[in-house]
Formats: sequence, structure tokens, C-alpha cells
Amino acid sequence: MKNVLRLVLLLSFALNLSYAQQAKIKIEAVTPHKLNSLGLSATTNSVSTGLPVVPNETFVYFSPQNIGNTDAITNAAYEFVSKPTGSAASLTTFNTNWAYFKADVKGKFDVKLTITTAGGTDDTTISVYAADFVGVGGYQGVAGDFPKCATCHSAGFSAIFDKWKSSGHAKVFERELETSDHYGTSCIKCHTTGADHNAPANNGGFDDVASSLGWQFTVSTPTSFDSIVSNYPKLVNLATIGCESCHGAGSLHGMSPNKSNISISVESGACAQCHDEPWRHNKVAEFENSLHAEALYSSSFKRTVTSNNLSNCARCHDANGYIAFTKGELFDPSNLIEADHTPITCATCHDPHDLTLRVAPASSDTLANGYAYTIGGAGKTCMNCHKARTNGSDLPNVTSSHWGPHHSTQADVLLGENAADFGVPFQSGAHKFAVEDACVGCHMAVSPPNGDENRDKVGGHTFRLHNPDNGKDYTASCESCHGPKDSFADFQALADYDGDKTIEDIGSEIDGLLEILADYLPPRGPEISWEAIRDASDPNMKKAYHNYQLIAYDGSRGMHNTKFAVDVLTKSIIAIGGIVPVELISFNATVENGIVTLKWETATETNNRGFEIEKKNGTSWVKIGFVEGKGTSSNLNSYSFSFSFEGAAVYRLKQIDLDGTFTYSKAIEVGANMPIQYALLQNYPNPFNPSTTIKFALPFDSNVKVTIYSMTGEVVKVLLNSVETAGNHEIQFNTNELGTSVSSGIYFYTLEANAVSGAASFRQTRKMILMK
Repeated sequence: MKNVLRLVLLLSFALNLSYAQQAKIKIEAVTPHKLNSLGLSATTNSVSTGLPVVPNETFVYFSPQNIGNTDAITNAAYEFVSKPTGSAASLTTFNTNWAYFKADVKGKFDVKLTITTAGGTDDTTISVYAADFVGVGGYQGVAGDFPKCATCHSAGFSAIFDKWKSSGHAKVFERELETSDHYGTSCIKCHTTGADHNAPANNGGFDDVASSLGWQFTVSTPTSFDSIVSNYPKLVNLATIGCESCHGAGSLHGMSPNKSNISISVESGACAQCHDEPWRHNKVAEFENSLHAEALYSSSFKRTVTSNNLSNCARCHDANGYIAFTKGELFDPSNLIEADHTPITCATCHDPHDLTLRVAPASSDTLANGYAYTIGGAGKTCMNCHKARTNGSDLPNVTSSHWGPHHSTQADVLLGENAADFGVPFQSGAHKFAVEDACVGCHMAVSPPNGDENRDKVGGHTFRLHNPDNGKDYTASCESCHGPKDSFADFQALADYDGDKTIEDIGSEIDGLLEILADYLPPRGPEISWEAIRDASDPNMKKAYHNYQLIAYDGSRGMHNTKFAVDVLTKSIIAIGGIVPVELISFNATVENGIVTLKWETATETNNRGFEIEKKNGTSWVKIGFVEGKGTSSNLNSYSFSFSFEGAAVYRLKQIDLDGTFTYSKAIEVGANMPIQYALLQNYPNPFNPSTTIKFALPFDSNVKVTIYSMTGEVVKVLLNSVETAGNHEIQFNTNELGTSVSSGIYFYTLEANAVSGAASFRQTRKMILMK
């Protein structure tokens, strides 16, 4: 026993030696928002990109990290190893273990960090370079002199320069200067290169050169950019968001070019210096509430790979890996350690040189089963990673608990593809055709307005449609097709798919089917055993296990493709010996020439005697007909029942099994053109110029007001303010009627309706874009 204990102690000691504390200095990006949240606006008041190359006379911020093990840092001590001649810089500790200093002269600052943990101490050193701005060179035909960026990089970087020079980053100052009616001096710090942001600094930035040349911006007098080109040419190459805004001030690099004194980084700090200034510039605030912003590293990323296929983890889990993938290059993750891992950031998806989404090779627009997709629009960026890594039609043997399609199978489910079949094709819904930009069209709906409790927690770059902090769903992108919804629980399923005698919302029905399938998978209980599936003699067990993961890992609880999710789970349950209710996949009605025709389809049937058709009569239901079923079938079956139209009514199906058990379908209303609830639809076209149509629905005669607002909340025009009858309505908004006072940009339109009877009230706001 003593020898065993001694061996355990030796092993523990060896493990501690192998995973000792290891210090790392992180240069922190401090954004306008963080200046306030960290209490720095009253002290440094200096924004930082988090790069190791900084503008002279600005502040640098550090935090300590222990990347060797999980031990907490109990103390962090910073000191200068060296400073440039003449520097009086000093390090100030704040926020417990953070520190900052002001780079007071140009040159190299070497900072040492010593951390203390329960396991001991460790130290490391980092170099920071402070430099002046020099300007991009070559912008708007103004070449400029050495050491402007283009004087050395004109040849090798011409392609990058060409796409940048017409981008929003390059043109924003020029555009706003000449067209905006609300432009101010505070905007210039983000729309130019090197303007103070915020503490004064003399480092050759836009504001410094403007002051030396005598150029001033006057709010009341719009300035022509051409006049700057003609009269202040030395200012032109800083009058843009140029190279140094993202790569760091370039004077040291220009005089002594090397990779240390200029920065190439895909971290978000450079973007956040301007895009993290809520309430208006809130992209980073949104992104920080997304799962993408959470660094996800695993030692399994370190593997030798020969391709960018779906088994290459770094392709999707590391920013540099994804960027290489979009370029058709191979990123080698074999030596990737956590300290070098870069999580998903702004530049992962967006090319900062022209602000476009990075486009992956066309050959990558395929699922693991070889299905090539051409739809998805901007959502293809998401689909590049959110797809299964296994081929549902050619499954390998089950070998571990990690076997299967892997997490994030959204593309497969949305497209209705890559489920393991049982000899019969699966049904699929139409969401993939209804939403032009697929994932983007729904998950990036504009975040709620300022002041809303869900602001920056859902929509936009959060990619979330559910706020985990308060449990509320965000259904804004659904309402243009489905009408007003308070939550996803309002989307009632078509039938009782899980057989619990209640027609629930779609998500609950899918949860029920997943639970049933899990119960039929070995060992026949809520916990699935991959070892038992590996050893099962029935090959359908492996297929059903794959399909269980495919639908469960999609995460939408059937909302992405309800018809597909229901059919895959139902057929999988039946294939391994389970019994489920008849699978109803459609139920609708038409009224033509005085005849009502009810139509419905089933994808699977088990012991189905048939369907009674019922009509609602007051609070009860009356049988009006019967249609025989197909008994047991795994094929698509279509049914119909016709009768004379006698006015608006509500109908449902009562499906009856051979043993007398029954389930009901969702009830549908026939022949009623009147809306049953208030709705404000998305304007069309959108973007628009100069006019667009706004549609809305009223279930009651109502006092109605439709108002157009600017981004700042100012009333642009009241389109309608009167009593309107119940029904569907539409009105036109034509900007030509307002003259030149309306400029391109984002506007909001609001419907306020109060039933004349006092029965209900409604208010909803939507966004529209005027693009002149």
C-alpha cells in the first residue's frame, strides 16, 4: 500500500511539474465602452486597440494570464526591463491585476510580468512599440512622401489597396463630410487615421496635421472633400480609415521595417475602438453576448492535417484557421497551443480591407454527404462551419463518445439533408427558400431599440434569438411571414407528434420525439450508451443514433425545418421498433366556386384506420365526414375532403388507430379573410428609393397611427392617423414628398392601434432602409 501511495505522489508531482504555472501578458483592447465600465474615462481617457504597436502619447493596458494550468493568479507584478531614451513612463496597477502606462516617447518598451499562483511563480516579457502616424499614401491620387505606407508597399499590396480605396472604411469621412446633416467633430476620431481618441496626443494623426495646416471642420458649413485634396494635400492620406488604424502607427516600421514594429492581427480590438460605443455603435456589445465570442480551445485541435475538410477543427474554431480556409490555404494546427489560439472575431468573417464577408471556395458549399447547395446568400458564411462532419449515407463504425455528426448541424437540418435514411426519402420544409440569406436573415434581425431589456442580447451580431438572462425569445424576423409572436412557444405544431395527447408548440413536440427516440436506443432509457450502439447487431441503431444527434445538435428544436425534424425522428423511432402516432406533415384548405377542400399529407402511418373531419360548433366539435387511412405506411400519402362552403368555420382532423386510440390535428380556419390578430408587416421593397409599401392588419375597427422616425427618434412623417376598419391595409411612404430633407440611412416605422371597442391595443416598430 505504501508503494502505491508513493507512486501516486510521484505521479502527482510529475503532473504538477508538467503543468506548472506559465505567465502570459495580454495587451488589452480598451474601447470607448470599456473606458467607462473600467472607470478609466476620468484617468487615462485613452482608447487602445490591444496591439503591440501603439500611437505615441497614448496608453497601453495589460492583464496577466496563467496559461500553464488552471491555478488562479494571486499576484501580478509589472516592471520595465527597458524604455526608450528620455522616457519617464511608469506602470500603474488597477482593476486588481491589470496595469497601464503612457507611451511618452517613440521607441520600444519592454515590460516584464511576474505572476504568483498556489503552485509558484513565473515571469515573461513583452515588447511594445510607440510610433507616430505617417498616412497611407496614394489615396485620392495624393502620393505623399516616405515613409507613408504605399511608398514601400505599392507593388505587393496593390490588390489590397485597390479594394480598400473604395470601401466604406476609406470613404466614410468623405461621404459624411459632404452628405450628412448630423456630422460632428466627435465623429472624426473614428473616421480618420490617428485623430485623438480621446486624450490629447501629438503623434502625427489627422488632428495634428489638420491643426498644423490650418484646416478646421465647421458643423454648419458642409465641406467638400475635393477642397481638402486641392488645398490641404498633406491631410488627404490621413483623412480616411487607413492602414495604421488597424496595423498600428507606422513611423518606426517605415524607418526600420520588420514584423515586430508593425502589427498583423485578427483580434477584435482594432474594430472595437470604434464599433464599441453604445448606444449607436453597438456591434461589439452585441458580439460579446454571442457564443462566437467565447474562446473555445481543445488540445484535439493539435493534429496533422492535409486538407481543410470538416475533420480539421482549426478550420472553424480558430480565426486564422478559418481565414486560411476561405483563401484556399491550409492552416497547420499541429503546433497550435492555447496561448496562440485566436477565437472567432470580426475579421474572421469580414475582410477589413473592403468590409465584405469572406467567401470560401465554391467546392466547400457541400455537406458531408456530398450535397452541393447554391442557396443561402450571406448565410453561407455561417453554413461553412455549422454543418455535420459525418456522411449520413455512409456512416463509419461507432468508435467513441465523440462519434457522430458533431455539434452545430444547422445547415444540414435547414436544407433537409444528410440524415441516415431507411430506404424512404425524408420530407423537408420551405424555410430554406423563404429566407434569402438563410441564417443571417433570421439570426441577425436588428437588435431591439435602445432602452429595451433585450438590447444587444438578441439579434444582430449576437446571432441569438433567445436571451438566456431573462428567458425571452426574439421573433422579429418571423413576424413578416407568421404575424406577431411573443415567443417560439406561440408556434403550435400541426399535430400531436409525440403522442402525449396534447398538441404543443413545435419545440415541445420535437423534445418529446427526441425523448422517445432516446428511450428506444440502447440501453433503452434516457441515457444513450455509445458502446451498446457499437455492439448492436441491428444496423439501424447506428443510423438512428446519428439522426438523434443530427436533430438534437441543430439546437433549434425543430424551428429550422419542422417537417424534416419530425420525419427524421419519426422514421428513426419506427426503424428500431418504436411506435409513434400518424405523422401529419401538412393540413390546409382552399375555397373555390363555393366548395371547401381540406387537404392533408402523412409521411408515416402505423395502424391508421382513418380520419374523422370535425367542424367547430360553438364550444363543441361535430363530425362531418370520414376518410380511410392507409394502415401502416412509410410513404408519402395525400388525402382530401370536399364539401359546400357555408361561411367561415374552423375544422380539425381526428386521426383514429385500428385499436380506437386517436389524436387531433391543429385546427384551421376556413373562409375567413379577416385577420385574427394585429400585425405590422415588413415594408416592401426594402431597401427602397424613393417609395415603399407598408402593410398592416387589424382584427377590430381601430384608431390607427403610422409614424416614420429617424435613427435619432425624430418624427419624419405621420403617414396615417385615423379610424380604420378591421381588415388588411396598406399605405405608401414616398420620400419625394419630403424634398431633400430625407437622406439615405436607417429609418423606423411604428404602428399604434387601439380597438374602437376597447378590446385590444397594439404597438410595433420595424426598421427600413432608404438607399439613394
